[in-house]
Amino acid sequence: MKKNLRLVIAVAAMALPLRAAVQTEAQAKDQVKSSITEEELMQRTRELYKGVDAGNPSAWKKYFADDCLYFDEKGHALTKAALVADVTGFPPGYSGHLQLAKATSFIEGNVAILGFDMDEQETIYGQNMTARYHETDTWMLRNGEWQIVAGQVLRYYEDPHIGAAQPARYADYIGTYELAPGKQATVSVEGERLYYQKSESRPGDGKKVELFPEADPVYFRKGVEGRMLFRRDESGKVTALIDRRNNEDVVWKKVG
Repeated sequence: MKKNLRLVIAVAAMALPLRAAVQTEAQAKDQVKSSITEEELMQRTRELYKGVDAGNPSAWKKYFADDCLYFDEKGHALTKAALVADVTGFPPGYSGHLQLAKATSFIEGNVAILGFDMDEQETIYGQNMTARYHETDTWMLRNGEWQIVAGQVLRYYEDPHIGAAQPARYADYIGTYELAPGKQATVSVEGERLYYQKSESRPGDGKKVELFPEADPVYFRKGVEGRMLFRRDESGKVTALIDRRNNEDVVWKKVG
């Protein structure tokens, strides 16, 4: 009896390393299976946006988690159901295409974060339009499947087209404008160019910048969101310079 027990123990002891090796090999296979590369993520993302062009939401149903959080370029929070419902293709007279570029990623364990640019080209009844976006998606491996659990889209700022200048009106705009006591800005003209310069209260404030016409009296500064508007009273006199930011106005009163 003791001899048989020793034999069983010996066989079990010999089997343990083999079993451990088999488990290690299986775990390694699972690890390889669960890994994903940046190129694989981009390929899946291309599938998503090819579906947008074609009006086919199948990839959106496959690659988005049911409980995903997604925020578009307008700040709307969208569920998976809303995303899928929005993939309907272009209406008559419309066509377009998205080109993906500049991918970056962070991949570790069961989480992969993918960022990329999107260059949009859209044609509306023969008129061409372009826009640029950046999207960041968080993919997660759950239940053996990589899916997007969160995404956010931002639109790159683009300056408006420069409109027709009205130099004859610049004399009305020249002068000093005040936001508060001691906080002033001046508008000046050099040749047929209009310039804006704030009093320096912090680095960069004292720099003279050109104002470009969008449609007089609406102007803009290159690379700066918002508009600058010259306001007139009922008599036609310029009384204020309005710095409009995200549909809210900062009013500089004309004092000289």
